[in-house]
Amino acid sequence: MDTEIELKFEVSPQDLRKLRAARILHRKPRKEEELTSVYFDTPKHKLASKGVSLRVRRNGNKRLQTIKSRQFEGSFRRSEWEQEIKGDIPNLRKAQGTPLAPLLTKKLKRNLKPIFETCIHRVSVPLRKNGSRIEVALDEGQVRAGQKFAPIGELELELKRGKAGDVFRLARKMGELVPAKLALKSKSERGYDLIEGRPAQAVHAEKIKLRRGTSAADAFLIIGRSVLRHITANQAAVEKADPEGVHQMRVGLRRLRAAISLFSKLLGDKQTERVRFELKWLLGELAPARDLDVYERHAVEPLRRAEPAKRGIKLLEDVLASRRAAAFARAKVAVDSPRYRSLLLDTLQWLEIGDWIRRSRRFGARPIERFAADILARRTRKAKKKVKKLSKLDTRVRHKLRIAIKKLRYAIDFFEHLFEGHKARKRVSRFKACLEHLQDCLGDLNDIKVHQELAPTLAAEKPRTKVDARAFAIGIVSARERSKMEPLLIAANKNARKFARLDPFWT
Repeated sequence: MDTEIELKFEVSPQDLRKLRAARILHRKPRKEEELTSVYFDTPKHKLASKGVSLRVRRNGNKRLQTIKSRQFEGSFRRSEWEQEIKGDIPNLRKAQGTPLAPLLTKKLKRNLKPIFETCIHRVSVPLRKNGSRIEVALDEGQVRAGQKFAPIGELELELKRGKAGDVFRLARKMGELVPAKLALKSKSERGYDLIEGRPAQAVHAEKIKLRRGTSAADAFLIIGRSVLRHITANQAAVEKADPEGVHQMRVGLRRLRAAISLFSKLLGDKQTERVRFELKWLLGELAPARDLDVYERHAVEPLRRAEPAKRGIKLLEDVLASRRAAAFARAKVAVDSPRYRSLLLDTLQWLEIGDWIRRSRRFGARPIERFAADILARRTRKAKKKVKKLSKLDTRVRHKLRIAIKKLRYAIDFFEHLFEGHKARKRVSRFKACLEHLQDCLGDLNDIKVHQELAPTLAAEKPRTKVDARAFAIGIVSARERSKMEPLLIAANKNARKFARLDPFWT
């Protein structure tokens, strides 16, 4: 078994040609290959659901069977078992000692079949950097499944021997030549996306399943890698102005900032602060698109259906459409920018080999179940103290409470699988449901506040000749939202009282 240490980047065909001609790769011994890889799974994708991939690669007369496991949860390290076989069908006897072996029931063997293939023209160039051996691969081709296909253009940097830091330094050098965007999806994941029709759809967070006994430092790595995958998985949806894609990327960014806060005892270095700052920048670039979309769908559209004769509503919608289009264009520019590409690479490097790893020795070795119990107890105690005063809180303090509740929910999402047993699961379910209802109420109240601040800017938009009608419509929208505040506060207080009585599930 080998552990791959590699970075992958999405690159356009035009930029792949630039890289092939780049001085850093020119006049080096290079190898060109035509690689066809057939991936096998069951109709219900049992292997993919277990984080395992099985392929047979054809390279001339040679056949290589490769089994990969995503045990490192989205990092740039993957466990790989590769063996030469005869023929185009997997030799399952050679799967012994791999993560595939426990899955090989008689039923699975019967149902195993080819589900998609990749056809790649690969140019490989070996490089030496500071004593490290790194293989650069430029891949251009397609992933195919029946009549469906999607292009593949990738730059791969694989560390054969040496220090991981040298791979990141080389990646930055390549990034100066072409706009290469970090990709945390493997070719097999692209194939499953093609089959299931989700190449540019919004992607929700994957479940994080931590094991008891895992160190706190390793748990933070698993969480960070998973959340970074969540962020990058929504790039295409943001670029296509999908509101849910923008929302999910913002959720990913907030989850990563929450993880940094929850594991603050392990962190506290300058690199961490730089990452936090850049995550906040990207949140800010996406915020206008999200706020305007929520205003339009939740505040304006229902009123249009209720009162279609109001001319001002149509004028308001026209202004909103223009402002909304500009906000989504701003989000697209952000994820197409060099700053965003640097953010992804910097965040991955920080997670994998950052200064925090050396600094975390004091607390990082603690079993995660103990570390998590302390976090959950402390955060819950503080949140319960605040919710008791909910009815007396002003808008600013209520907003802080909403953020605290959201972080507690993220903490439960991260840690819930550590607490097994029927009683614990029931308590977790009650905890999550109560927090969700409370967060929804506080979120709706916060949206109303954001919309009240947005209203004057919408009223002042051109054309000025129609300001009165538009301002009248905005007044109707604002009045309707204000009428919801009292019921929302009552519901929030009801859920706050429930939350204050909840028993802990981590003891």
